[in-house]
Amino acid sequence: MGKPRDYAEIYAAWQGDPGTFWREAANAIDWMRAPDTIFDAAAGSYGRWFPDGLCNTSANCLDRHVAAGRGDQPAIIYDSPLTGSKRVLTYAETLKEVEILGHILKSFGVGKGDRVLLYMPMVPEAAIGMLACARIGAIHSVVFGGFAAHELATRIDDALPKLVLAASCGIEPGRVVHYKPLLDRAIEEAHHKPEACFILQREQEPAALVAGRDHDWGALRARMMAAAPGPLAPEPLLGTDPLYVLYTSGTTGKPKGVVRDNGGHMVALHWSMEALYGVRAGDAFWAASDVGWVVGHSYIVYAPLLKGCTTILYEGKPVGTPDPGAFWRVIAEHKVKALFTAPTAFRAIRKEDPDAAHLSKYDLSHFEALYLAGERADPDTVKWAETKLKVPVIDHWWQTETGWAIVGNPRGLGLLPVKHGSPTVPMPGYDVQIVDEGGKPVAPGKMGSIVVKLPLPPGCLPTLWQAEERFKESYLADFPGYYKTADAGFRDEDGYLFIMGRTDDIINVAGHRLSTGGMEEVLASHPAVAECAVIGAKDALKGEVPLGFVVLKAGVSATPEAIGRDCVKLVRDQIGPVAAFKTAIVVNRLPKTRSGKILRGTMKKIADGDAWTMPATIDDPAILDEIASALEGAHKPGG
Repeated sequence: MGKPRDYAEIYAAWQGDPGTFWREAANAIDWMRAPDTIFDAAAGSYGRWFPDGLCNTSANCLDRHVAAGRGDQPAIIYDSPLTGSKRVLTYAETLKEVEILGHILKSFGVGKGDRVLLYMPMVPEAAIGMLACARIGAIHSVVFGGFAAHELATRIDDALPKLVLAASCGIEPGRVVHYKPLLDRAIEEAHHKPEACFILQREQEPAALVAGRDHDWGALRARMMAAAPGPLAPEPLLGTDPLYVLYTSGTTGKPKGVVRDNGGHMVALHWSMEALYGVRAGDAFWAASDVGWVVGHSYIVYAPLLKGCTTILYEGKPVGTPDPGAFWRVIAEHKVKALFTAPTAFRAIRKEDPDAAHLSKYDLSHFEALYLAGERADPDTVKWAETKLKVPVIDHWWQTETGWAIVGNPRGLGLLPVKHGSPTVPMPGYDVQIVDEGGKPVAPGKMGSIVVKLPLPPGCLPTLWQAEERFKESYLADFPGYYKTADAGFRDEDGYLFIMGRTDDIINVAGHRLSTGGMEEVLASHPAVAECAVIGAKDALKGEVPLGFVVLKAGVSATPEAIGRDCVKLVRDQIGPVAAFKTAIVVNRLPKTRSGKILRGTMKKIADGDAWTMPATIDDPAILDEIASALEGAHKPGG
């Protein structure tokens, strides 16, 4: 029969025999004991992958590449325009650093199954900390650096870490973020007290240490180096043993800890690097995210190193560090083959440099593809990037819970035709369906809830940390036999998926279910608009009405009032009067999380006059006051 050659054949091969498909994918991983059982349907809430295999993620990320002769290849390139520093760590050097930290952790009594919380900026030590935990079988839980003390405390009380790895501070444009005082307040508030904290002292702001609890990370490393401890054997772990717990952002009350196992995670991520992203061992791959988010876990740290790539760890912004050419510099300087970032980054670049004038300063001849995820990639931004970069611009869709793409355009298997507004087709492992509120499939073109038929593929969450019933209630109960993505969208006649927003972004206007994402697409097509957001606000007559917020490109001369009128006309022309779209408010900026997600839910509460709390993940709290002021003259709460 021969090897499947393209997406259609490979997806059909998975559908026909999932066990054989994933067994073959698992053969690309080094196992200490290869799994006999590929999938145990009776285990866990929906089954478990590779339950009897023995493996170690750190060994697959590092040791095997050193053994294969890649020891001198760069593994991690640290590039920090915020501190003006760069550092290259080869695979051999990274392995050595991971072994040293692993020895230190073990000397503090940390072992298999213990939790270690990381509260770190984008520095190499963050990745080294994750890999050291993986090596000794400890379960890491990374909390985004600079997260508020209360939110950090809730995660400490849920994960119950034995030890914390943290830095004295983080660096943002024009300011220092005081990590250590936040950590101190969090530990003071938390009921659970970690036994020790290792503090990476950064020269921008060294921190005072708490006697008996805190330890200078650099001093610990120097002492261990002087002791010349030798290699550290990787801990044998079952495929189903947890690698990490990552708390989903924006949660209220008790946080949700997404569990990732060792075996399935490695198999899925390794497969995705070449099949989806089209990169091979030796290539430079850059995910412009943060290790505190799932993209950072999957595609800054683990997937590139599993594949033998060089990964870029960037401490900077798409604009302002120092200019809108920052991304082009990094791509050119480090010979990046593929970039993965959020659409919001490209909207920021486009806003500051609409003609991409900075691009001409750099040689991007080796650059092959741009991947976007995290927010809906509006067609106008995608087309702009395609025109300026002259490479494929590929939207794909996944979640913290899945750990890798649910829907994408698999460049490594042969790029499928791009349809602007669609992340394309399901990846092998995902049987994606669109259903109505009763769980019945809907016709092509009709909007519904997006669900995935169980079992979920390797790499996806098997449960929530210490909360199996909550896992089933949150994800499996609403549509029995399916995983609820909580996203809404439709499938076209060609099988392409269109993700229109969270199910709570579908608004009901006088009985008509309308997508705020669809309205955002229309607004984004206006030549003066750099980025936008649409929310559904309460209305006494229609139940809900859409409110649009638009940020203008640099250099736009038209008045905000004129732009607003144009935007209203555009939506009414393209979607129709049924949208009841009457308000487009020009604002200087939109409130976002530090990972670039627009805080539509909080904007809606402000518009509705409801009580709201400051989101822990917000990038700049002052923007919410700006939104409230903009709404005062434009919208009356409740209609």
